[in-house]
Amino acid sequence: MKTQSLYQKAIKFAASKHAEQNQTVPGTNLPYVVHLSNVAMEIMIASFYTDDFDLDFAVQVALLHDTIEDTCTTFDELETEFGTDIAKAVLALTKNNSLPKEQQMNDSLKRIKSIPTEIWAVKLADRITNLQPPPPHWDNDRKNRYREEAKLIHSELKYGNEFLAKRLEGKIEEYGGFLESESTT
Repeated sequence: MKTQSLYQKAIKFAASKHAEQNQTVPGTNLPYVVHLSNVAMEIMIASFYTDDFDLDFAVQVALLHDTIEDTCTTFDELETEFGTDIAKAVLALTKNNSLPKEQQMNDSLKRIKSIPTEIWAVKLADRITNLQPPPPHWDNDRKNRYREEAKLIHSELKYGNEFLAKRLEGKIEEYGGFLESESTT
């Protein structure tokens, strides 16, 4: 029963924080909590296929992973509500907006790789969930950059969770179907 209680506390906190921002899943009218629960679902399924996996830790981080980056939630608030380890994990998954955009992902990946592999799994699960049909306003260049970023995440974190690495590899391949082929004239 412990996992369910931790899940409920984290999803209620995250849902409330993202709702304050009127945040939806990009390209849809769905509330952002749908994305968070999908990431958590990926983590729960991966836990069945992963030895020595701390599901309680990982599922909370999965549900909270965007709170610092996308809401008014602070590190201190997360630390008070969920503990230092979870707050540090969420912070590692948060892009540092003081860096140039082209450095943000590499910086985040470096920080992720310095903490437990459950957090590697959350990043893999996040990108798996995000490799859905892209928002209609994205041009081919933006879609291609997003796919290339997914390949970087896979390359850097694939040894953190074999099950999710295989899932991400398949989603990257599927996402290629959203790219328009370059015509030669």
